[in-house]
Amino acid sequence: MSDHLSRREAVKILGAAGAAAALPNTRSGSIVAGAIAAAERAPVEILPLSSTSEVFVPPRGRSYDTFSFDFPEPSVEFDGFRFGFIVFTDENAYALDPAKLMATAGDDAMTITASGFTWAGGQETTGGSLTARFRRVGATVEWDTTVEMTQRIKTVSTIIRGIPRGRVGFGGPGAGTTGDDEMLVGYPFSGGDLFGGNTAGGMATPLAIVTTADGSCVSIGTLDTMVCTKRFFFQPGDEGYRVEAIAEAPAWNQQKRWQVPRWRIMRTSGPDAAVQAHYEYLDRTYRLKQWDERADVPGWMRQVALVTTLHGQHFNGFIFNDYARQLEILRWVATRIPADRVLVFLPAWDGRYYWDYPRYQVSDRMGGEAGFRRLIDEAHQLGFRMMPMFGTNSANRRQPMFGRVADAVVHKVDGDVVDLNWVDWDNDRHQEGWAAYMNVGVDSWRRWLGDRIDEMITRYGVDAYFLDIVGGHVNSRNGDMHAGTRRLVMDLRSRHPGVPCVGEMAYDALVEFIPMFQVGLGRLGQYSRHFQHLSSPAPGRGSSGVHESGFGRFDPETLSLSPGAIPTLQVVDDTFTAHREVMAAIIQRAKERAGIP
Repeated sequence: MSDHLSRREAVKILGAAGAAAALPNTRSGSIVAGAIAAAERAPVEILPLSSTSEVFVPPRGRSYDTFSFDFPEPSVEFDGFRFGFIVFTDENAYALDPAKLMATAGDDAMTITASGFTWAGGQETTGGSLTARFRRVGATVEWDTTVEMTQRIKTVSTIIRGIPRGRVGFGGPGAGTTGDDEMLVGYPFSGGDLFGGNTAGGMATPLAIVTTADGSCVSIGTLDTMVCTKRFFFQPGDEGYRVEAIAEAPAWNQQKRWQVPRWRIMRTSGPDAAVQAHYEYLDRTYRLKQWDERADVPGWMRQVALVTTLHGQHFNGFIFNDYARQLEILRWVATRIPADRVLVFLPAWDGRYYWDYPRYQVSDRMGGEAGFRRLIDEAHQLGFRMMPMFGTNSANRRQPMFGRVADAVVHKVDGDVVDLNWVDWDNDRHQEGWAAYMNVGVDSWRRWLGDRIDEMITRYGVDAYFLDIVGGHVNSRNGDMHAGTRRLVMDLRSRHPGVPCVGEMAYDALVEFIPMFQVGLGRLGQYSRHFQHLSSPAPGRGSSGVHESGFGRFDPETLSLSPGAIPTLQVVDDTFTAHREVMAAIIQRAKERAGIP
């Protein structure tokens, strides 16, 4: 090996990971190591960009809150993309201080080091540090970021330019064009803002894919190893998008130094390759199993051909079907389909829907203890599988027991209390405010909810339990909501093997321990199954039953059955008396799909 080996030649020779460690301790080896060090020290130009660079100002389509001035975004270029960072604490947003910023790069690596920040649009400075390390492997760029501040770190955004215009999809490929609209999507469940706030929608897994006119793709995804809030913000310009890849720090840790989860950009020939790479990572990280390989799916659940939703008592107190009527309906259903192929879903079995959460006791007005026991016992004798509903994260502050779980009320990353206040239950045209949003990551609430579910399984022998809004993850200051959900389900599984959990909506990590859901799963359907939401229109006028959405439109041609879902029969107050022939048609369609003669 010549002493005159060029820097580029040295980097090529030692490009494989770990190769430098294998070099002999010779003069030539020292020269190669020195060549690599020189490559890493090669300076990279700092680009004086700002928040208004290369985007439409003012916006040309739908837009979201932005600064009304040029917020500094000093950036560096790597592999055709330009990267900058914004760091957020509880009280402000900070840009990298260009006077204390340096970047060095070799052929396949770059390091950004900032030893200070600016605020007030660059008018003021403050301490702190950020180090970001980028790696290029083929058509993939990955980066890790470490941030340290004197205050608690709330969020870190990577600003990415060089993303081409195209069809944008979140969680998977985009189906259409967005024109010049700005796009903001969060993970999971709208990125912690629930139904309110600034987020346009949610995604079940943190992946953004841009498909260009020639069919090629650029995707952005996270390589996190835990569930925590991510958001994507796409801002269009003439040549491409300015993208914010946003990661929230775990709110319960109150960290002043944070290792941001790794991000990845991939260039692929099409969306399938990007999705495949992302799901391969999910499989490894969350130990996901294909539906046919799952050990937590009892045999009866694999055979479910029909889900029958027997609506109980509305918030207002109106009873759609009491326990006696529910049993009468099941007796009739058993004459049309083998009962052991039917899962019976019982929303609002426990009294006034949501108002009586979280007591979870049988309702005297619905038929009391004797009526409920008779319903469960006789349904079991017929062969039905019974599943009552519980609220994963809802509790009425006016219930006498609330003080026992009050410490579990969710506080978002900024510290604000989360109310479950997005429904106008009594139709006074004002959203109610008596319900708290609860964190199952807090011991008091998880124990309370787990004990209520345990009691129903032990006392009545129900076959499954349903967790409402289980996918409603919030990055809460008082505990890890995903870890708490997993612990709840696994604790109940240890007490009652063979009694599965069913959830309302999913995100990627949830499907590890919940095998069935009530909302469409998309590509997550390879791991779990789903049936139709309880608010789906019932035969006739399209009542949503106990749900808040009123009436929808029932389609007599399709029977309002979703092609990808387990056929679901919604039964409200007049379904059995006035629309029995439609019930029979839905049951027949379910039998045909399942191959039942």
